[in-house]
Amino acid sequence: MGRLNLIERRIEHFMRQPPSVRNAAGVIVVATAVVTVGAGALISLIDGGEYPNVGVGLWWAIQTVTTVGYGDVAPKDVVGRIVAALVMLYGIAFIAIVTAVITSTFVARASHEYDEAHKREEESDRELMEKRFDELERKLDALMAAQDP
Repeated sequence: MGRLNLIERRIEHFMRQPPSVRNAAGVIVVATAVVTVGAGALISLIDGGEYPNVGVGLWWAIQTVTTVGYGDVAPKDVVGRIVAALVMLYGIAFIAIVTAVITSTFVARASHEYDEAHKREEESDRELMEKRFDELERKLDALMAAQDP
């Protein structure tokens, strides 16, 4: 029960934090490690003939989740192939998520740089307008002074 509360607190803490690349990367790495180790252990239990120990199962899981797939070991049983299909889908999703995180980082950085440049331009325009208004006020004051005898 204590372990479940710890996980629950960590999830709540993660959900309260603003999204960041570091948090996303941490979640991706942990999820991938859990899927890989879990699939490696599960495949060695399900298809013991092809995967005589957990080490071979882990080797297969790493190949599969990274979408390398050397083919030196492959599940023969239907249940093993179902596990393999799920791990393959996770591997494809993993690559898509990593690509999305990297892309969003580049987009966020470019957007921030654009906003900073645009802010500087606005400040320059504002300073120019203030100078013009000051000059107009000075001219108006001079005109008013010239009209008052």
